Amino acid sequence: MTLSTNKNSLWFSILSKDAYYSSTEENFINPEKFDWTKNSSDIANIIKQELLNYIKENNLESYFNTKMSDDVRKWKTISLKWWGLEFYSRQKHFPNTTKFINSIPNLVSASCNLLEPHTKIYPHCGDTNGIYRCHLGLIIPASLPECGFRVDTEQKSWEEGKWLIFIDAKNHEAWNDSNENRFIFVLDIIREEYKSNKNFINTVVLTGLFLQKIAEKFPILCKLQNYHFIKKSCVYFLLPFCFIAIKIRNLLSKLSLTT
Repeated sequence: MTLSTNKNSLWFSILSKDAYYSSTEENFINPEKFDWTKNSSDIANIIKQELLNYIKENNLESYFNTKMSDDVRKWKTISLKWWGLEFYSRQKHFPNTTKFINSIPNLVSASCNLLEPHTKIYPHCGDTNGIYRCHLGLIIPASLPECGFRVDTEQKSWEEGKWLIFIDAKNHEAWNDSNENRFIFVLDIIREEYKSNKNFINTVVLTGLFLQKIAEKFPILCKLQNYHFIKKSCVYFLLPFCFIAIKIRNLLSKLSLTT
C-alpha cells in the first residue's frame, strides 16, 4: 500500500507501484470553501437544460477505461475540458456552462456524467491527489442506499443542485441501483497548494492515461520484469511531448472553428 500522509507531497497513480493512495485528509470537502460553489442550484439548472438539449440530437460517449465499471456501455460522459485539453466544438453546445467553468480558477477538467440504472463504478483511486474532484447533482433518481457515492469509509447521496467535493486520489466508488438515469456535472480543480504545478499535473495524468490505455490493450506488458520502472521511465520521457501536444491540439481545435 502506498501511504501518503503529507498533503504537500504530489501523488500520481501512474507513478505509484500499486496505485493505492491513503491519507488522513478529510473524505469530503466543505463546498463553502470555494466562491464558485455559490448559487449552485441555479447553476445546476442551467447545465441540466443545456445537457438535455444536447442529448436530444447527440450521444454521450462510454467512459474510456473499460475496466472501471460493471458495464462500460452504461457509464457515459461528454467532456468540455479534459486535463488541459479544450473541446471547443462541444463547448459551443454548452455556452452558459462554458462561461461558468471558464470563471473558475485552476480548473483543468469539466464534463457531464451519466450512470445508467443498475450500474456500478468499481472502487478505485483517482489519477492524482493534486485535484479536488467536484460533483454537482443534475438529475438524481434516488438516495442511499439505492444510489450513492463512497469516499474511503464515508458514504453520501448526491443531491440535485448541491456539490460533493473530494480528493480524487482517495479510494472511492459509485453506484446507481435505481431504475432511472443519474446525471452529474464533474469538475477537476487544482488544489491551492499545487497550483504552480498545474501544467505538470496535466501532462503526467494525460501521459499516464495514454500508457494505461496501451496496457489495457496489451495486458502482457504488465507482466514484464521491472514493469514499474519501465512505466515511470516512459512517463518522464513522454512528458515534454505531451505538454507540446496539448498546446498544438488546443490551437488547431480553436482554429478549426473559424474555418
